[in-house]
Amino acid sequence: MMKCNPEEQKGYIHSTESFGTVDGPGIRFVIFFQGCPLRCKYCHNPDTWQPNQGNKMTVGELLELYQHNERFYQKGGITATGGEPLMQLAFLTALFTEAKKRGIHTCLDTSGIVYTKSKREEFEKLFAVTDLVLLDVKHSDPKGHKELTGQDQEPVLAFAKALEEARVPMIVRHVIVPGITDGKEELAALGHLIGKFRNLKGLEVLPYHTMGEKKYEQLGIPYPLRGVEAMDKKEAGKARELLLKIIMEERKNMMNKK
Repeated sequence: MMKCNPEEQKGYIHSTESFGTVDGPGIRFVIFFQGCPLRCKYCHNPDTWQPNQGNKMTVGELLELYQHNERFYQKGGITATGGEPLMQLAFLTALFTEAKKRGIHTCLDTSGIVYTKSKREEFEKLFAVTDLVLLDVKHSDPKGHKELTGQDQEPVLAFAKALEEARVPMIVRHVIVPGITDGKEELAALGHLIGKFRNLKGLEVLPYHTMGEKKYEQLGIPYPLRGVEAMDKKEAGKARELLLKIIMEERKNMMNKK
């Protein structure tokens, strides 16, 4: 039986961005994967939800696009985002494997929502070729997570634990939404939750914005947070300071227990 050339593997891609600066270190080639099981109330990319749609592209085609501007990516690399890249696990792994062969830094932006221990070996193959994960942690509370995203929280935490065990560096991303994720109790709980992960290397607190509202109108989808005003950047900054304080406390407690 002939083995498939990894560069010929195909995946469903929504779009690409040549000069991304907010999805990992440096200037990056950002690949938006098609398909996502979450229905986050603040999602600004509802056009990426449906799986098996978009442009069907090969690993080789994507790496060729990267090479067009390779000189700009010396301190950057490739970021897979979405949608949810993990929905196309085999294709994502093939892409990152070929990228690492070429010395390209690989970054994964994910919610971790589709992680399952039954596919642990498959995920470990991905972890082996992943330099950094941007983990989108939606809510600290399981009930709040379900209400906000439509999915259970447990796979996210299991994914974070698997990353820790594989020693893959992780930066947590958290969107601050007025009235939903901006409460002090919720933020404190989140700080304690993520502060326990030894592979946590950074924290990005993103203020909620309403830029996705027009997409919902164009797609004929009711916007879940209509009437909720955008979060002030200063308030998001204060939330980050509180989170960092809690994380540092959690780290100190961990050190004292040793």
